[in-house]
Amino acid sequence: MVTLDSSIADIYASPVGHDVLTMACHYAKIPTWILRTPLAKTIKIKSLSRFTKDLDENFYQTLIKMINAEQDTPPSIDGEIKHTWWKEAVFYQIYPRTFMDSNHDGIGDLQGIIDRLDYLKDLGVDALWLSPIYDSPLDDNGYDIRDYYKIHEDLGTMEDFKRLLQEVHKRDMKLIMDLVVNHTSDEHPWFQEALKDPNSPYRNYYFLYPKDNDTPPNNWESFFSGSAWNKYEEEKLWGLHLFSKKQMDLNWDNPDLRDDIIRMINDYLDLGVDGFRMDVINLISKTKGLPDGNVKLGKMMGYCGIEHYFYGPHLHEYLREIHEKAFKPHNAFSVGEVPGLSMALSQMVTSDERGELDMAFSFDLLESPGHTRYEDYRYDLNAYRDQIDEWMTQYGNHCWMALFYNNHDNPRMVSKVDETHQYDKQIETLLAIMQMTLKGTPFIYQGDEMGLTNYNFTSINQIHDIEGINLYHELIKTMSEEDAFAIIKAGTRDHTRMMLPWNKAPKETMGSLYQDAHVSMIQIYKELIHLRKTHQSLIYGTYHCLSSQHNTYIYERSYKNERCIIECNLSNTVLKAHHYPDMQRIFPRKVENTKTLGPYEARIYMMDTNHESH
Repeated sequence: MVTLDSSIADIYASPVGHDVLTMACHYAKIPTWILRTPLAKTIKIKSLSRFTKDLDENFYQTLIKMINAEQDTPPSIDGEIKHTWWKEAVFYQIYPRTFMDSNHDGIGDLQGIIDRLDYLKDLGVDALWLSPIYDSPLDDNGYDIRDYYKIHEDLGTMEDFKRLLQEVHKRDMKLIMDLVVNHTSDEHPWFQEALKDPNSPYRNYYFLYPKDNDTPPNNWESFFSGSAWNKYEEEKLWGLHLFSKKQMDLNWDNPDLRDDIIRMINDYLDLGVDGFRMDVINLISKTKGLPDGNVKLGKMMGYCGIEHYFYGPHLHEYLREIHEKAFKPHNAFSVGEVPGLSMALSQMVTSDERGELDMAFSFDLLESPGHTRYEDYRYDLNAYRDQIDEWMTQYGNHCWMALFYNNHDNPRMVSKVDETHQYDKQIETLLAIMQMTLKGTPFIYQGDEMGLTNYNFTSINQIHDIEGINLYHELIKTMSEEDAFAIIKAGTRDHTRMMLPWNKAPKETMGSLYQDAHVSMIQIYKELIHLRKTHQSLIYGTYHCLSSQHNTYIYERSYKNERCIIECNLSNTVLKAHHYPDMQRIFPRKVENTKTLGPYEARIYMMDTNHESH
């Protein structure tokens, strides 16, 4: 048990402590290796509290309580890697509303996805992940579900979805759907019934508290700005929403709610769906009674109250229940979106033997330490190297990493690295090479393979993202509209939610404006995906970093008789290239200068020890 007499090293050795301290180091731009030094073993928490006067004993007691709530320890990092289809697969995320518009109404649809399946198969994709396609008021672009059993009319019908599933499987590909079960839309029949009838069994499906005055039940903050509580004046109730006011949190402590959710999951798995990406799934368990959050801890973690639900008391229990009653019987795949969880807690929910999730999306790597999405800054690839190396060496053989740079919630990584567009193709190729050669499963986001960059928004009126709009209205209370828009433009989720540029073009190409550059990037992705699939060292091989000098990242993957070296230039300067006399350069086939690495250039070398040169 951790106490005030425990050391920083004691805290770091625990799963919760590891991740909270990692988060604190990133926030303060302090390298995490400091937490593993002999000094960390000598500094006690009670001593630390004397030097951090802005953090009182209550802060440390809250932290200690969080740490001691998890008694299990992370799994061993050693052992055999279990071979499964999803470790060998290349996934492709589709945001259906902007992927492909088949009927020219300005909205992507299920038929558009069907029309492009041959393109995706030819690219080398093995599995598709669809962002939500369910019926929804679209307050948060479909992540506010009104009916789990109905397809949104903009996208098609349930018959269209069944046909899509059939066409995907016909091509020996798999399909996973988005599972949004931390909350529903306030227009869902469950919530409507809960709101109007105090005796309804659905009243306990949500967090609805009596409204005696204008003070919310607690001080929790919403991820989408402001209080996490919505007033229902007529019903004299407060309702909890960690996201938008139309996304009402579900009460997972209610076994009837869990039964209904698991029944719905099984219905889709029975239909032939191959698994689910589980939206903010680590938030489903909340501390009983929903106590106030520690304000100072909230500032450090980004949101007041988050310590009471980012890794809740029954999280493991509920994940195992879903796994046992739905995923395991169907041999289905699960990947969880787990905001707030870093490496140790991700291990706790994805380790082979724990029977919870197969994989998790960690967001540690999407921003440079000390920065947030709503900042206009240049992403440091050296920081990426240092963090990914830690994951590669410490995450272990019983856990498996999801490798991604982009998704529907983040701007394009290429535009974060270099806003000048001078090196777009080089950066995109570098990112693709690392994604296809590091240890984990690649998740391509739609348009990555086309080399798409951020959209040049010029007005807040062009922004549809509810998160960005809410933040904008908060910001203009304290700054100019111009400065507020600059912040929104830097981080809006709309950058990756723009329609892909291939309407009015043959199915195998892009529109003329984009065609040359995009077809070139598509070919690069095809080659890299093919290399990954034909070299087991790039999937199950051991990982070893050979060089992490400034602006350099060289690592090795080895499996049985195969050895691979990947050499990367992480900067816009020219570096001296290494020479590997016993190895063959397999990507790219041709280079301008074998003795130097150009800006953001990367190369892959391979040696088969069965045919080693002597």
